[in-house]
Amino acid sequence: MRKKILSFLTLFASLSTLICCALPALFVTLGLGASLASFLGNYPQLIWLSENKTVVFVFAGIMLVLTGAIRQRSISNSCPPDARLALVCKETKTASAWIFYFSVGVYLVGAFFAFVAPYVF
Repeated sequence: MRKKILSFLTLFASLSTLICCALPALFVTLGLGASLASFLGNYPQLIWLSENKTVVFVFAGIMLVLTGAIRQRSISNSCPPDARLALVCKETKTASAWIFYFSVGVYLVGAFFAFVAPYVF
């Protein structure tokens, strides 16, 4: 249960990196800067993510490392011998892996737009 909660927290932490950096860059690139300004006018709390992007990325990175370590430890755990429980165990491990790798991908996209793209483009 703890592993599942940590996986979802990691997903949300990495999505915050996307909200902080990648989506605003995408909106401005597509000519939707006015829509972005209107959105941030309605939800000014999101500006905090952009102002503190280093803190957001460090927190998300720590969450990803913790989740990866727990996932690596749990790979060697065997599923129960009961067929029904074994099926649930395998489905949970598969879902956890997809969530983890999706989180890593979102984190990398956000990191690119936060720290690399401003200097390249």
